[in-house]
Amino acid sequence: MTPIDDIVLRFDQTNLILLNVVIGFIMFGVALDMKVDDFRQVLTSRRAVFIGLCTQFVLLPALTFLLVCLINPAPSIALGMILVAACPGGNVSNCITYLARGNTALSVTMSSVSTACATVMTPLNLTFWGSLHPGASTILQKVVLNPWDLFITVLVILGIPLAIGMSVAHYYPKFAQRSKGVTKLLSMIFFVSFVTLALAANFDYFLRFIGAIAGVVFLHNALAISLGYFAARAVKLEEADRRAVAIEVGIQNSALGLILVFDFFDGLGGMAIIAAWWGIWHIISGLSIAWFWGKRDPQKGEEQ
Repeated sequence: MTPIDDIVLRFDQTNLILLNVVIGFIMFGVALDMKVDDFRQVLTSRRAVFIGLCTQFVLLPALTFLLVCLINPAPSIALGMILVAACPGGNVSNCITYLARGNTALSVTMSSVSTACATVMTPLNLTFWGSLHPGASTILQKVVLNPWDLFITVLVILGIPLAIGMSVAHYYPKFAQRSKGVTKLLSMIFFVSFVTLALAANFDYFLRFIGAIAGVVFLHNALAISLGYFAARAVKLEEADRRAVAIEVGIQNSALGLILVFDFFDGLGGMAIIAAWWGIWHIISGLSIAWFWGKRDPQKGEEQ
């Protein structure tokens, strides 16, 4: 059997260009729901936003590193886990927080700030924690990863669509209000379609390695959600805030991770399958949590 570190997922150049466009469209849709006031909310919800961002960009990457050292997966899987942990919150986190009866305003604020911070923190965490892992560092050296190139790519993928979307929301609020729901739905459909295409084109590899990948993603995602919830609980945030933080930390922007895998690592097997499967699994886990928490009043902690 070919080791997962030696396989490369097939995805032609045209599809890669389209995937970049899709990611940009997703971020544009996210930005339609963002306002400058979301960033000002940091001042009024300092403790909640601070613990959320620290958990997202400091604790999760650090504990992910400890997790990969503990379970010792193949190097490409380890680097894929570190990459996913370095990404900001996913674009469906606000909707899932709402369904889970969490603090949706806090979720939107965290999504806005974490997406902006990701232009720096995602490249930083990937290169820092990846370089500390023996197997992952070997992959980083082989691809000669330039942190500046990575920063520019993340800035283009996240920053420019974010700025355009926020500008549209500011100058054309009625249009943004009418279109943001459709945009989010289309974003979800486009991304799931591309993940499906990527897996379909490499279905033999997917079938061969999904057994090893599924358990790792399940464990990693459970760690992220639990870390967010209990970190928020440790600083005595209210239940609705705990739910928002848990979902923000547990729903990662694996779409960004997937495009970085294809742009910088040529679709390296373990990394690509981790990012692709995470994109599917975190929706399943997020909706499951939303169903569970949605039946329980965050004020009373009892089933409705």
